[in-house]
Parts: sequence; C-alpha cells; structure tokens
Amino acid sequence: MGAEQTLIDKGITLPAPGGNAASFVKAVKTGNLLFVSGHGPADEQIAGRDLTVDEGYAAARSVGLQILATVKNAIGDLDKVNRVVKVLGMVNSDPEFGDQPKVINGCSDLFVEVFGDNGYHTRSAVGFVSLPGHISVEIEATFEISE
Repeated sequence: MGAEQTLIDKGITLPAPGGNAASFVKAVKTGNLLFVSGHGPADEQIAGRDLTVDEGYAAARSVGLQILATVKNAIGDLDKVNRVVKVLGMVNSDPEFGDQPKVINGCSDLFVEVFGDNGYHTRSAVGFVSLPGHISVEIEATFEISE
C-alpha cells in the first residue's frame, strides 16, 4: 500500500502547504533527494517550552504533517517518496530537559506510519534554548524520491 492510500485509510488529512516567509524556499530537489526546510507548528497553542512531553510529541506530529504537505506540494504525490533519509528535530527546551528524542518521536512515528519501513530514518533530536517565534519544535527532513 502506498503512502497516499495510507493517509486515506488512516483518516490523516494534510494541512495546506504554506508559502515562503523569507528569502528561502520550503523544499529543494537535487538529484533524487528532496531537502525540506525547517517547519514549526502552525497551531499557536503549542508554542513555547512549557509543554509536557506528550504535548511536545503532538506538536512534532503536527510539524510532520506540515512537512508531508510540503513534500506533496513539491513532488505532486507522496508515493514518489522512496524513503525518509534524515530528520533533524530541534526542541525549545530548558537546559535541564533531556527528553528531546521523545518529543521528536511525534514526527518520526508519523513518517513510519505513513511510509512503513521506508519511513525509518537517521535522526538527531536536540534542545535549543530558543527557536524562532518561540515555537516549541522545528523539524527539517531529507527524502529520497523517484521521478
């Protein structure tokens, strides 16, 4: 079963892809790789660093959905994704917080849910004392795609 059918079967709706907010683009294709710029949560209710791990997980999942919307917008069909290659998850957190990987699992688990074994990826999950606009998480990703 392909990613597009998985979304339908699981009742997962992608948000509308957002536009560019600065002097960069949301995705760049080079060869068979698609590099997706950092995305943050669209829901302002999940901003800042005063979230539980579960709330952070939900924020990372919502960012994952936005990343998938960007990928679909860039290549037209999520079934063209051969695999998720790399995820970099940045968590807005106090220096004492150490559960960044549990937060970024929200995005990683979504990618595995949508792409199956091809959703497993290399990953870094790190803490930052501040992120743009005080967002709770920012995530960027790299995908291998086919034509």
